[in-house]
Amino acid sequence: MAGQQGYQIVVGVDGSPASKAALRWAVWQAGLTRGTVTALMAWDAPPLYDFELPAELDPEHLAARTLTDAVREVTAEAGAEPVTVHTRIAQGNAAKALLDAAKDADLLVVGSRGHGGFTGLLLGSVSLHCTQHANCPVVVIRLPRS
Repeated sequence: MAGQQGYQIVVGVDGSPASKAALRWAVWQAGLTRGTVTALMAWDAPPLYDFELPAELDPEHLAARTLTDAVREVTAEAGAEPVTVHTRIAQGNAAKALLDAAKDADLLVVGSRGHGGFTGLLLGSVSLHCTQHANCPVVVIRLPRS
C-alpha cells in the first residue's frame, strides 16, 4: 500500500475505448496522489502445434504493441504533470493477472467493457471478478452513453 513506494495504481488495458478511459482516469488520479501507474495487459491464446507465427502476429508482441500505443496516446493527452507509467504484459487469465498485480496496490482501475473475442481477453466479466476479489479498492470506468 501507499508507503515507501508512494501511491500505487494498477490499471487493466486491452486497447478498447473503455480501457483507455480507465488508463486516462488512472493517470489523472496518479497526478492527484503523486502516485505511479502500472498499466497491465494480459493475453492468452490457445497453443498452435507445429506452427510458428511471424513475430508481428505473435500474441505477446501484439499485446505489448497495443499496450505501448495506448500508454503513449493517453500520456500524450495528459500533458501538464508527468506521471510515471510502468507497463507490464502477463500471459494467462486477465482477472488473475490483474488481481496478482494489484495485490500490494492502493487502487485497481478497470474499464467496464473491453474488446470481445481474442482482443477482449482483458475486460468485461473481468471487471466484475476484480470488484469481487481484489484486496484493494476497485474503480470501474464506464464510457459515457452516446
